[in-house]
Amino acid sequence: MTRFALLGLTALSAVALAGCGQKPQLNVTDAYIRFSPVPDNPSSAYFTVHGGEQDVKLIDVSTEVAIRTEMHESMKAHDMASMKRLTSVPIPARSIVKFEPGGLHVMLWKINPGLAPPKTVKLTFAFSNGERIEADAPLLAMGDAAPGGK
Repeated sequence: MTRFALLGLTALSAVALAGCGQKPQLNVTDAYIRFSPVPDNPSSAYFTVHGGEQDVKLIDVSTEVAIRTEMHESMKAHDMASMKRLTSVPIPARSIVKFEPGGLHVMLWKINPGLAPPKTVKLTFAFSNGERIEADAPLLAMGDAAPGGK
């Protein structure tokens, strides 16, 4: 084998291995807000958190356009639906944690009355490791299909 062919194979191997060894990054995707048209009723935010290399906790989700936000979990027991407020949500390393209707979600109270669909809102996600991530979340009306048809 020639010296150039050997160098070429070495370079290709390095590129292939680099792709396999990418470290997972903590990030947020698929964010949207189900907008409540009734000013006194909260709207709900949904999104997906992708865990990074280490376990962390999601400790807050905020926005400048709502007076108050809270993380909640919906649950059903003995034909009774209820919600529980959460102060943090574990995000295990390399995992996917979905905030979706009927499960984990963020409630947003008193969204700025000047906003309505089809606007976009910036959400800020705070994690226990000090990392903060911003994501744009479209406001969707009650009857609108969620991103991805959900």
